Amino acid sequence: MTVSSEERYSRQILFRPIGAEGQKRLHGSRVAIVGCGATGSALASLLARAGVGSIRIIDRDYVEPSNLQRQLLFDESDAAESLPKAVAASRKITSFNGAIAVESRVADLTPGNIEELLLGAELILDGTDNFETRYLINDYAVSKSVPWIYAAAVASYGVTMNVLPGETACLACIFPDSPRGTFETCDTAGILNSAAASVAAIEATEALKLLVGDRASLRRTLLSFDLWRNDRAEISTGKPHPDCRACGRRDFVHLAGEGRPHITLCGRNSVQIHERHRPVDFGEMQQRLAAHGTVRCNDFVLKFWHDPYEMTLFPDGRAIIKGTTNTAIARSLYARFVGS
Repeated sequence: MTVSSEERYSRQILFRPIGAEGQKRLHGSRVAIVGCGATGSALASLLARAGVGSIRIIDRDYVEPSNLQRQLLFDESDAAESLPKAVAASRKITSFNGAIAVESRVADLTPGNIEELLLGAELILDGTDNFETRYLINDYAVSKSVPWIYAAAVASYGVTMNVLPGETACLACIFPDSPRGTFETCDTAGILNSAAASVAAIEATEALKLLVGDRASLRRTLLSFDLWRNDRAEISTGKPHPDCRACGRRDFVHLAGEGRPHITLCGRNSVQIHERHRPVDFGEMQQRLAAHGTVRCNDFVLKFWHDPYEMTLFPDGRAIIKGTTNTAIARSLYARFVGS
């Protein structure tokens, strides 16, 4: 027994801003979701259920038991098998909506593969966990005039912003420089599943507006909120900044790879991340990491053991990660525990 499109999307078609014509446009739409963690998995589920016709999911990570508290497309069997998140998400989406095309790409988005991974997408959606990748997406989107939506969540906090190249401010307009120092991540500060779901719901709604052609209804602000503290704020993003590196000067340093920490193999089974602009407070970092493994430090170095890996962190942000020669794994660990 199959479910007809009219039956499946009947309540959405009744919503006048979408209607039958908007539903047809959704079915013909092609989106790429970069990152399939808490925000990305909720986002993928919402858009697939809404009938977006083609969804490409790009993620470098695999499902772990700690993901199940908030990452809505995964179950215990996925964690037991350590399935790649992109693959597990694609399988789950196909199980509840076989009428759409879902493509899984198990990959780390880099300057070298971004053209291939995002080719053909008319909208790029942020489900990542680090600014390094977001700046890369921003450079690509602005250079190609492809809209994208920035979103992030940690603890009880969420933030999101629509980027319409040539119309609104881009990420580099609002945040000209990468964050310096260390900052909280989901692995060190935790996260409410409701915070991730809330920001994903807002991101999905803005995506639907854009895909059905209702650009006049798109929000032109950076929206941030804290569900626990009941705080909410907005910053206008209505116009590009003329002196913006990306929008104004068309200087796409992240697309060229200049904005990424240099990463090299270091010894027989380790990777070195040459990040030298992130001063580390060892006392604060020791407190953050204590719940995730063994931590020892002195004035010169902090060592952190998170089985099966060992991270050696230096005061300038440089790190050596033992237990892998995979640079994507090393970057992921650095982003999870130090920030990126």
